[in-house]
Amino acid sequence: MRTMDPSARRTWHAVFAGEAVGALGSDADQGLDGAEAGRRLAEFGPNAVTPRREKGPLLRFALQFHQPLVYLLLVAGAGTAALGEWIDAGVIFAVVWINAAVGFVQESKAVRALAALARTLTTEATVVRDGAATRVPSTQVVPGDLVLLQAGDKVPADLRLVRCRDLQVDESALTGESVPVEKDPGALAPDTSLADRRNLAFASTLVTCGQGAGVVVATGDRTEVGRISRLLAETRELETPLTRRIAAFSRVLVVVVLALAAITFAVGLARGQSPFELFLAAVALAVGAIPEGLPAAVTIILAIGVARMARRRAIIRKLPAVEALGSTTVICSDKTGTLTENQMTVREVWLEGGAFQVTGAGYAPDGEFCGVASGAVPGEDGRLAECLRCGLVCNDSRLAEEGGRWSVQGDPTEGARLAAAGKLGLEARAEAGRLPRLDAIPFDSRHQYMATLHDAGPGRPRIVYLKGAVEAVLERCSPGGRAGEPEAAGAALRAAEEMAARGLRVLAFARGSAPPGMGRVTHAGVAGGLSFLGLQGMLDPPRPEAAEAVRACRRAGIRVKMITGDHALTGAAIAREIGIGVAPGGSAWPRAVTGRELEGLSGAELAARAADTDVFARVTPEQKLRLVEALQAQGHVVAMTGDGVNDAPALKRADIGVAMGITGTEVAKEAAAMVLTDDNFATIEAAVEEGRAVFDNLVKFLVWTLPTNLGLAFVLMAAIFAGVTLPMLPVQILWINMTTVVLLGTTLAFEAREPGIMDRPPRDPAAPIMTAALAGRIVLVGTLLLLGAFGLFEWQALAGASVAEARTVAVNVFVAVGIGYLFNCRSLVGPLHRTPLRDNPWALGGALAMLGLQLAFTYAPFMNRFFRSAPIGPGEWAAIGAVAAATCLVVEGEKGLRRRAARHQGAGAP
Repeated sequence: MRTMDPSARRTWHAVFAGEAVGALGSDADQGLDGAEAGRRLAEFGPNAVTPRREKGPLLRFALQFHQPLVYLLLVAGAGTAALGEWIDAGVIFAVVWINAAVGFVQESKAVRALAALARTLTTEATVVRDGAATRVPSTQVVPGDLVLLQAGDKVPADLRLVRCRDLQVDESALTGESVPVEKDPGALAPDTSLADRRNLAFASTLVTCGQGAGVVVATGDRTEVGRISRLLAETRELETPLTRRIAAFSRVLVVVVLALAAITFAVGLARGQSPFELFLAAVALAVGAIPEGLPAAVTIILAIGVARMARRRAIIRKLPAVEALGSTTVICSDKTGTLTENQMTVREVWLEGGAFQVTGAGYAPDGEFCGVASGAVPGEDGRLAECLRCGLVCNDSRLAEEGGRWSVQGDPTEGARLAAAGKLGLEARAEAGRLPRLDAIPFDSRHQYMATLHDAGPGRPRIVYLKGAVEAVLERCSPGGRAGEPEAAGAALRAAEEMAARGLRVLAFARGSAPPGMGRVTHAGVAGGLSFLGLQGMLDPPRPEAAEAVRACRRAGIRVKMITGDHALTGAAIAREIGIGVAPGGSAWPRAVTGRELEGLSGAELAARAADTDVFARVTPEQKLRLVEALQAQGHVVAMTGDGVNDAPALKRADIGVAMGITGTEVAKEAAAMVLTDDNFATIEAAVEEGRAVFDNLVKFLVWTLPTNLGLAFVLMAAIFAGVTLPMLPVQILWINMTTVVLLGTTLAFEAREPGIMDRPPRDPAAPIMTAALAGRIVLVGTLLLLGAFGLFEWQALAGASVAEARTVAVNVFVAVGIGYLFNCRSLVGPLHRTPLRDNPWALGGALAMLGLQLAFTYAPFMNRFFRSAPIGPGEWAAIGAVAAATCLVVEGEKGLRRRAARHQGAGAP
């Protein structure tokens, strides 16, 4: 019998279990027979997500040459080789090769998210075939298979559950739900959202409690995980703001260099100069104007930023992401574990007459009760102790401490009640000894409560403790049990509603008496006559540092938005507490929207919602992706955090995807550009601070290096226009560009963060790297290099020096000015004397190393032969030093004038 293709039906949650079993040609008791399972395996294929082919190492290396500046250098090298200038050509090709090698080594490994998705399904599963339970590789599971589930199992495929017993499944990796989901095989409404489909179990999720059985409705690429896999494969990974700016800068530079070379060549021809010499001059100009060391220097600066971020618990997987953080305008943050502790905590205990607020966070039994319940003292209030005792003994979990960190073994909400009891001095082992458990009714979704029977001692009535949903508990309390009375029950219900409106998860507690000889507790035995004890409201509390990090982001002009798998009220409560969308301590509530409300919105409507909303609750993977795209379409640079499989497409699409290192799935980590080792939102804020510092240092490097390239172009053009010998050869120009970049320019990567770096607004993503003021400084220094180098070259020629000596003087002018100007650039605004050397000893070390290397360039015979340089005398060195000192003073004067103008206009720094 041919079964229905499961991929053709997406509403399995809306049909009854028996109907689903029949439609799939299976049997709820016998499962499939072996022959039919084999046929379906051949028809539908293995239960595995299809991985995507990635670029091989050879192609990735070849792509390192796919840059406009590299093309220009390759053409220049080929032309030089064709003219027989083998040394110049060899050096040009060597520079290109070194840059490609550095880029290849530093480039992050190809995205392996789909391979990680496939690995999430390679487990074993228990299926029923021919009426017998058998273990098979999860890849052999087929549609229609009857799968048995128990605690600890990973769900092998998407299942329509047919029976459950206390079954709970951790779906956080798929839906973002922070607590395990209680399953029920009953049919649901067709429009039920994915996170609320309690009659389905999804591939790659984990069974945490109970037992169940389900029929397979989708395998491999047809599962929800497979759908996310396809979404991930189709998601285009954006370039970062830095790569976009560098690419734009490179394109402009290529056009400028070609134009200058063409003008130079045309002017030379008009003057009757040799085409051979003019071509060499054009090559020299191209080599001089191109910052060959830029790719390597950017890589080094970013790599140093990576090391700094690692010390602040942020691991960068893709180098350009370092700077992208500094451009961030919106952070879309997961709630659970990132903004919160990921540890449920009792925040409030309500008793008739008032409530106690509970301090402390997490599972550690450290905290206090602030009593407002009828003025009672917490430690002396027997009602409070009895309510907490009920939560302590009517409990199947336990707390454990390891290395000073407390964790729960079992349900997080049960762990919260254990910790709350511990804060009043109640200890689980002591209470279990005093009130040994005799029997229990486990919690199930039909009855919405758990009950336990305890021996209170010889001759005393046995005690029944019950905990559960507020309505389920109240209806079992008799009028004599206070909350069983209409007025008291109404007060309890109102209190529960108020607590729920504040985002708290509320449970009610009650106790009753049983005859001394009763050894079992039954549903009939707890149907009435219980005494109401109180309510406990729980919440996963915000991290203490999260509120300050959100405030720092607000000062920096960065919007923080919460995207959570939890309910909207819970998300809004946490958002309000830490200041997302409202001023900290304000009375307003953040604007929240659910995934269901986002369904069917047009692009324009979604963009409006994305801009105005602070909390997005219960959103699907597609909706997360659309939200990121909507924010990017408005010009935002988006950082997106996540830990689950469902977050991977949005993490990949975001300008900077941030995965959780502790709780994050491998899929999320592979899709992200950055991984947090502590899962803490405050670490994101610290990484943004480092990202801004990295961009500052990149700008300092560009402001330092570009005058050299501009000055070289000016010098060569001046020589051709004047019809004199070239002051420098291509090989000498490459020497200047590469050695100064490595020994001088890269030391700017070690500059400390500027004061007030997080008080600035984010940079406009569309703005160019250089401001007009900094561009003017580049032209100024380039002009001073023209005057100094070309002037001293001509002075040497008039004094009768050889061409080699004159060229050596010109080269040393560029190096000396580069050394002095380096210290100007340590601060683009502040004066030189306010940037002490002790803050960056690398700058001084680089300057000394460059001086030593330049002495070798000038006086070492082998260097003279290779670079065609020559020794020079003290008088020449004095002139070179005077040019460098004058340039340094002029730049300091220009910075001072701009500071005064900024103070006068109140316009801030350039």
